Amino acid sequence: MTIAPIVRSVEVKASPARAFDLFVSGIGKWWPAGMTIGPSPPVTIRLEPHVGGAWFETAEDGTVTQWGDVLAWEPPQRLVLAWRIGATWAYDPALLTEVELSFEPVGDGRTKVTLEHRKLEALGADAARHADQLGNGWPGFLVKFSEYVEAQA
Repeated sequence: MTIAPIVRSVEVKASPARAFDLFVSGIGKWWPAGMTIGPSPPVTIRLEPHVGGAWFETAEDGTVTQWGDVLAWEPPQRLVLAWRIGATWAYDPALLTEVELSFEPVGDGRTKVTLEHRKLEALGADAARHADQLGNGWPGFLVKFSEYVEAQA
């Protein structure tokens, strides 16, 4: 079974370098509240800025919950993350789906940020249903990111 990648885009009022930086360094500030998988509310969400770096949340109680890792780090054009969160919304180190973000200048100081979530068939028997949930969820995340970029202008 093959599942088509989820592709969503948003334009933000920032250069690609600024948008990339705000996406990565501000992820804990713009990521929607309540959309995490740890045992208690997160205090931070982080991406370590290098290939092989971890993508994780740290909860109020100090618990660290992995989400995935950095597969490609190419500022300011591209970032590829391993999304290792399965259909049960739990971290699975053996799972690999990919979230690629590209940052493309579109003129007038704006950047088109495109998110592609692919390899969704790796989610197993429940992949189609889970892909639908992700496809409906990613636009809201991009809106939150766009609002964060606007607030930083």
